[in-house]
Amino acid sequence: MNDTIGTGGHVPVMLDRVLELLGPALTGPEPVVVDANLGLGGHSQALLDAHPQLHLIGIDRDPFAIDHSTRRLSPYADRITLVHASSGDLAEVLARAGRTTIDGVLFDLGVSSPQLDEAERGFAYSYDAPLDMRMDTSQELTAEEVVNTYSGAELTHILRDYGEERFAGRVSGLILKERAKERITSTKRLAEIVREAIPAATRRTGGNPAKRTFQALRIEVNAELSALEAALPAALDALALGGRAVVLSYHSLEDRLAKQALTARTRDTSPPGLPVPLPAHQPRFRLLTRGAELPSDEELARNPRAASARLRAAERIRVDD
Repeated sequence: MNDTIGTGGHVPVMLDRVLELLGPALTGPEPVVVDANLGLGGHSQALLDAHPQLHLIGIDRDPFAIDHSTRRLSPYADRITLVHASSGDLAEVLARAGRTTIDGVLFDLGVSSPQLDEAERGFAYSYDAPLDMRMDTSQELTAEEVVNTYSGAELTHILRDYGEERFAGRVSGLILKERAKERITSTKRLAEIVREAIPAATRRTGGNPAKRTFQALRIEVNAELSALEAALPAALDALALGGRAVVLSYHSLEDRLAKQALTARTRDTSPPGLPVPLPAHQPRFRLLTRGAELPSDEELARNPRAASARLRAAERIRVDD
């Protein structure tokens, strides 16, 4: 999502490219597109502006995002359906909306700027705040609960797999040691513990040493990867012939899942050695991007938070009989 907020300051990542890729799928009389990570509604507003007949279904687990986008998109009120839900519930959202097919879907993954910039949300190591990190503030699990109640093995797994932290064992070990003295409740204290656990030579490069730990905890608290694993196949299944999917990811774990989901559907799965491909095994999709596309230098100058963005897209070229 990686938006900036302020008066006129909302900068949707790779907006022109998103519009270019989704545009050909939205030329019908009543196209439907799903914004699976609504955020501040910047991509959605641009799509609604560009396609006057478009109906947009926006999904977000953050109540702030739903409230903000409801106000922002009020001029299009008769053409939008905004739903407070996880993107992992996409199939259920479409069923409740009575939509059996859609023409486009956008996944703008990751954490949004309001979540990063509002200290009390507890996402950022640069602020001293309660250890929260919930995108959906109505859920019970917080980063504080994870840090103070998960076993050493569970913490090591999360830090290694979700944060790609080389020193996951050292960090989790020091967390256990420190929480035995006193419950860890603040972002500042956790960042201090991580810094102490990381070898001094490693701390000199690569930015704040707490970055990987905070990413890992955020992914765990919000079940981000499992949501994507459920949502992306559901969205692809719902795409009509000619429908298009665009995925913006911000770290390698998200991008890997997107790559796997998209490329798996572009392969011919006929058994090897057959003289002709079997129709039932021919690809249902074609890739619209060669690898992962990166933001332009011009965009990075305008919106530095787009630096980690990776874009992939695909189009449905066959439907099941």
